[in-house]
Amino acid sequence: MITPAKLNTYVPELQVAIELAREAGAAILQLYEGPLKVEQKNYDDDVEPVTQADRIANELIVGRLAQEFPDDGILAEESVDTARRLGKARVWMVDPLDGTNGFIDGNGDFAVQIGLVENGDCVVGVVYQPLTGVLYRAVLGEGSWIERPEFPSERAHVSDQRNLASMRLAASRSHRSPRMNKVVRRLGFEEEVQRGSVGIKVGLLVERQCDVYIHLSPRTKQWDTCAPQLILTEAGGQLSDLFGRPLKYNVQDVQNRNGLVASNGVSHDLIIEMLAPLLAEFGRKSV
Repeated sequence: MITPAKLNTYVPELQVAIELAREAGAAILQLYEGPLKVEQKNYDDDVEPVTQADRIANELIVGRLAQEFPDDGILAEESVDTARRLGKARVWMVDPLDGTNGFIDGNGDFAVQIGLVENGDCVVGVVYQPLTGVLYRAVLGEGSWIERPEFPSERAHVSDQRNLASMRLAASRSHRSPRMNKVVRRLGFEEEVQRGSVGIKVGLLVERQCDVYIHLSPRTKQWDTCAPQLILTEAGGQLSDLFGRPLKYNVQDVQNRNGLVASNGVSHDLIIEMLAPLLAEFGRKSV
C-alpha cells in the first residue's frame, strides 16, 4: 500500500503523462479523417479492431516512458506483454486509443489513457479526449481535476445521488445485451447516456452527468481501467468488480474477468447488493 509519506511525489510522472497524452492525441487526430487501415487482432477469446493510429500513439507513449522512467515496467495495449513487469514495483498502464470503434466510426468517443501503478495501487491517472481537448487527471491523495481548453482547472466531484430510479446510467454505445437490459429494468434506472470508452464514461460520473456505470463483460483490461479508476476514486466515487471486490493491477492475467461497477460511491453497496441475485441468475461466478 502507498503510505501518506509517499504523497506529493508524482509531479514528474504526472507532467510526463499529461504531455504524452496530448502528444498522442495530436498524432491520433492527424489520422481521424482517414483513410484508416483497420485490422482485427485476437486476444484470448476476443477479437478487436486496431488501426495505425493505435500503433503510432502506443509507440510514442511507450518510447518516452521507457526513456524517462527506465526502471519502471510498462503494460501497453499495442505492445507485447512480458513477465518483466511482474517483478516491478512501478508499472505504467497504457491504452493509447481507448474507444477504437468510436475513432473508426468518427463519433468522437475515444481517449488516450495513461496510468501508473505502484505496488498494485493506482497512483497517477490521465485520460485525454483529443477531439474536445478535455483532460482528466488525478494523483493519489490529491484529488481529481478536469482541464478544458481556455478554462482554469476544475476540481471534480461525483454526485451524492442515492435513489437508483433518479440515477443516470452511463451506458455503452455498442449493442445492448438482453442481460444488461434486465439489469437496467431490475435496478430501475430511467435515464442513460450512451458513450464509448471506459475513460469517457467514467468522465461522465466525475462531471456529475451520470451516477453509475455497469459493465457486465469480462473483456475490459487493466489498461482500460487503471487511469479512470483513480480519476473516479479521487473524485469521491468507487470502482469495483461486479461482486464488489477491488480490481487487481500488475497481475499476469490482464483481463478484468469479473466485469465492472463504477459509481458515485454512496450508492455502490446498494448497487452491488441488487446485482447479486441477477449475477446468480446469469450463472456468473467470481473468478
